[in-house]
Amino acid sequence: MNKIFQKDLYRYYGVEKETFRQKLARPPQIKYQLVLRKCQSAKNRLLKAILRLKLKRLQEKTQIIISYKTQIGEGFYIGHYGRIIINKDVIIGKNVNIATGVTIGQENRGERKGVPTISDNVWIGTNAVIVGKVTIGTDVLIAPNSFVNFDVPDHSIVVGNPAKIIHRENATEGYIDNKV
Repeated sequence: MNKIFQKDLYRYYGVEKETFRQKLARPPQIKYQLVLRKCQSAKNRLLKAILRLKLKRLQEKTQIIISYKTQIGEGFYIGHYGRIIINKDVIIGKNVNIATGVTIGQENRGERKGVPTISDNVWIGTNAVIVGKVTIGTDVLIAPNSFVNFDVPDHSIVVGNPAKIIHRENATEGYIDNKV
């Protein structure tokens, strides 16, 4: 099994190896993540093609749309399955939590033309939108329904639409468990 996926599992269960019972009752978002990680690490072209087809089917079932080309650090956590869209060029750090309804996308014009870079230990709440060539710092909590199209410094909470930044040390304390 993929070592990065084992780190992802640690975020869910607090252990890097699933029990037989956990494998049988594996939630759809974890199934999606497993296939995504396998697809990202597959060297064999035929295997990669088969895994991409499986990923496509899981995208239709779960409404999670994350390209196998997306760079995602270990300890990635999808809270629930449901509409999640992440652009293939986005870079995501370690220990990032994503909730249902999140969109992380591209801005096509202006000074922020491009896609976000998300640092480590970031919690992104339900229906949050992050767009443009912006950097989200380490230890950042993005509150549900926030619209973020600007850089966010480390140790911050982002709330609202238009979003406001509130500086807070340990902003994600109690939100991100089992860090890797």
